[in-house]
Amino acid sequence: MHRGGGRHGFGHGHGHHHDEGGRGGRRRAFEGGELQLVLLKLLAEQPRHGYDLIRAIEERTGGAYAPSPGVVYPMLSMLEELGQIEKAGDEGTRKAFTATTDGIARLDAEKDVVEAVLAKLGALAARRERTDGAPIRRAMDNLRAVLMHRLGREGVEADTIHAAAAILDEAAQRIERLP
Repeated sequence: MHRGGGRHGFGHGHGHHHDEGGRGGRRRAFEGGELQLVLLKLLAEQPRHGYDLIRAIEERTGGAYAPSPGVVYPMLSMLEELGQIEKAGDEGTRKAFTATTDGIARLDAEKDVVEAVLAKLGALAARRERTDGAPIRRAMDNLRAVLMHRLGREGVEADTIHAAAAILDEAAQRIERLP
């Protein structure tokens, strides 16, 4: 399988959660070749600009991930150099791209990988929906507010901080054991 460009994950930006390689033991959400295929697939569906591609991926993951412009734009340049995408018309400074015949042939040749990557995008959206639903967000916001109010004051004893940490650890353990 073609993996041009090495490994690239989703980077920083847009204020959303991102999976960064190398820090904190977290692994990258997608390899460069997988992200190339996603971009190519989206461009085969319809011409798009770079930021349109970022938004489309973010939508397909339910907001869980959005690749950074610093990853997307070089990858678009690489796909263009490979002859798999081309500029689609001229809209001033914003360049829309579309898949070429070679790009569509690559999608066909790597159809199984494309389907697997699209399934991964859908799985991220489903996981985000399960773990980031309104009741969970409300509870997390409530917890944050209580912690800031109770522990953010001057003169809070170390014992109080340790007791709060123990309560949070216990809650995490209880959640892990839920059916």
